[in-house]
Amino acid sequence: MGIVIVEVCDGNAITTLDIETIIEKEFPEVAVLMNDCLSFCGLCRVKPYAIVNNKRVFGHTPEECLAKIREAIKEELAVYH
Repeated sequence: MGIVIVEVCDGNAITTLDIETIIEKEFPEVAVLMNDCLSFCGLCRVKPYAIVNNKRVFGHTPEECLAKIREAIKEELAVYH
């Protein structure tokens, strides 16, 4: 079983969703790390985003970003199955 880490900036629009609970409930093998800052301030102000295993994932809305995060997680987990 592989490990997938999703990193989220506390100041980003994605936090309007309870991203930690949503992702960890759907994918128990995934860890969601909430950080004060991920040093992508330009991106943080413009779009909801997260980092999935060191790859930036973003969308125009929090819901679109969440859908892309789910896809990125599935791609990462497929490597281990």
